[in-house]
Amino acid sequence: QVQVVESGGGLVEAGGSLRLSCTASGLTFADYTMGWFRQAPGKEREEVSCIRWGSGPTYYAAYADSVEGRFTISRDNAKTTLYLRMVSLKPEDTAMYYCAVGLCPMLGVPDVVKWGQGTQVTVFS
Repeated sequence: QVQVVESGGGLVEAGGSLRLSCTASGLTFADYTMGWFRQAPGKEREEVSCIRWGSGPTYYAAYADSVEGRFTISRDNAKTTLYLRMVSLKPEDTAMYYCAVGLCPMLGVPDVVKWGQGTQVTVFS
Protein backbone atom coordinates (compact mmCIF):
# COMPACT_ATOMS: atom_id res chain seq x y z
CA GLN A 1 0.00 0.00 0.00
CA VAL A 2 1.42 3.34 -1.05
CA GLN A 3 1.68 5.92 1.71
CA VAL A 4 2.74 9.52 1.35
CA VAL A 5 3.43 11.82 4.29
CA GLU A 6 4.32 15.50 4.08
CA SER A 7 5.96 17.54 6.80
CA GLY A 8 7.80 20.81 7.32
CA GLY A 9 5.02 23.33 6.98
CA GLY A 10 4.54 26.11 9.49
CA LEU A 11 4.06 29.79 10.19
CA VAL A 12 6.77 32.05 8.80
CA GLU A 13 7.28 35.73 8.27
CA ALA A 14 7.44 37.10 4.74
CA GLY A 15 10.95 36.78 3.39
CA GLY A 16 11.59 33.68 5.45
CA SER A 17 12.17 30.12 4.36
CA LEU A 18 10.89 26.62 4.91
CA ARG A 19 11.76 23.17 3.65
CA LEU A 20 8.96 20.73 3.02
CA SER A 21 9.53 17.00 3.01
CA CYS A 22 7.47 14.20 1.53
CA THR A 23 8.29 10.62 2.40
CA ALA A 24 6.73 7.85 0.36
CA SER A 25 6.58 4.14 1.08
CA GLY A 26 5.12 1.06 -0.53
CA LEU A 27 6.59 1.78 -3.93
CA THR A 28 9.90 1.91 -5.79
CA PHE A 29 10.38 5.60 -5.16
CA ALA A 30 13.12 6.15 -7.72
CA ASP A 31 10.82 5.03 -10.52
CA TYR A 32 8.26 7.75 -9.95
CA THR A 33 7.81 11.30 -11.00
CA MET A 34 7.01 13.43 -7.97
CA GLY A 35 5.27 16.74 -7.65
CA TRP A 36 4.37 19.49 -5.20
CA PHE A 37 1.00 21.20 -5.43
CA ARG A 38 -0.75 23.77 -3.30
CA GLN A 39 -4.26 24.94 -2.61
CA ALA A 40 -5.16 28.22 -1.00
CA PRO A 41 -8.59 28.81 0.55
CA GLY A 42 -11.19 29.43 -2.12
CA LYS A 43 -8.81 28.57 -4.94
CA GLU A 44 -8.16 25.54 -7.07
CA ARG A 45 -5.21 23.29 -6.47
CA GLU A 46 -2.24 24.41 -8.52
CA GLU A 47 0.99 22.82 -9.56
CA VAL A 48 4.07 24.26 -7.85
CA SER A 49 6.94 22.07 -8.96
CA CYS A 50 7.71 18.58 -10.12
CA ILE A 51 10.66 16.38 -10.92
CA ARG A 52 11.03 13.38 -13.20
CA TRP A 53 13.70 11.23 -14.73
CA GLY A 54 15.51 12.43 -17.79
CA SER A 55 18.16 10.29 -19.43
CA GLY A 56 20.71 8.41 -17.34
CA PRO A 57 21.15 10.01 -13.91
CA THR A 58 19.58 13.30 -14.96
CA TYR A 59 16.35 14.61 -13.51
CA TYR A 60 14.19 17.28 -15.04
CA ALA A 61 12.53 19.80 -12.76
CA ALA A 62 9.84 22.32 -13.55
CA TYR A 63 8.42 25.23 -11.59
CA ALA A 64 5.36 27.41 -11.73
CA ASP A 65 6.18 30.96 -12.78
CA SER A 66 5.07 32.25 -9.39
CA VAL A 67 7.78 30.29 -7.55
CA GLU A 68 10.57 30.14 -10.14
CA GLY A 69 13.84 31.28 -8.57
CA ARG A 70 12.51 31.00 -5.01
CA PHE A 71 11.62 27.33 -4.67
CA THR A 72 13.88 24.35 -5.30
CA ILE A 73 12.65 20.80 -5.66
CA SER A 74 14.92 17.85 -4.94
CA ARG A 75 14.72 14.20 -4.07
CA ASP A 76 16.72 11.63 -2.14
CA ASN A 77 15.87 8.24 -3.59
CA ALA A 78 17.77 6.40 -0.85
CA LYS A 79 15.53 8.06 1.74
CA THR A 80 12.44 7.86 -0.51
CA THR A 81 11.91 11.52 0.21
CA LEU A 82 11.00 14.52 -1.90
CA TYR A 83 11.87 18.04 -0.76
CA LEU A 84 10.78 21.55 -1.55
CA ARG A 85 13.08 24.30 -0.37
CA MET A 86 11.21 27.60 -0.24
CA VAL A 87 12.96 30.92 0.27
CA SER A 88 11.84 34.55 0.04
CA LEU A 89 8.36 33.45 1.00
CA LYS A 90 5.45 35.75 0.30
CA PRO A 91 1.98 35.96 1.87
CA GLU A 92 0.56 34.70 -1.43
CA ASP A 93 2.48 31.46 -0.90
CA THR A 94 0.11 30.66 1.96
CA ALA A 95 -1.63 27.39 1.16
CA MET A 96 -1.91 23.73 1.97
CA TYR A 97 0.96 22.02 0.19
CA TYR A 98 0.48 18.53 -1.15
CA CYS A 99 2.88 15.94 -2.44
CA ALA A 100 1.80 13.77 -5.36
CA VAL A 101 3.32 10.53 -6.56
CA GLY A 102 3.35 10.09 -10.29
CA LEU A 103 1.91 13.48 -11.21
CA CYS A 104 3.76 16.17 -13.13
CA PRO A 105 1.56 17.88 -15.73
CA MET A 106 4.21 20.50 -16.42
CA LEU A 107 6.50 17.74 -17.63
CA GLY A 108 3.85 15.62 -19.31
CA VAL A 109 3.06 13.12 -16.57
CA PRO A 110 -0.70 13.46 -16.02
CA ASP A 111 -1.77 10.56 -13.79
CA VAL A 112 -1.48 10.64 -10.03
CA VAL A 113 -0.77 7.48 -8.09
CA LYS A 114 -1.20 8.88 -4.59
CA TRP A 115 -1.72 12.21 -2.84
CA GLY A 116 -0.39 13.06 0.57
CA GLN A 117 -2.54 14.61 3.26
CA GLY A 118 -0.90 18.02 2.98
CA THR A 119 1.13 20.35 5.18
CA GLN A 120 0.04 23.91 5.89
CA VAL A 121 2.29 26.85 5.03
CA THR A 122 1.25 30.26 6.34
CA VAL A 123 3.27 33.35 5.49
CA PHE A 124 2.50 36.56 7.37
CA SER A 125 3.66 40.10 6.67
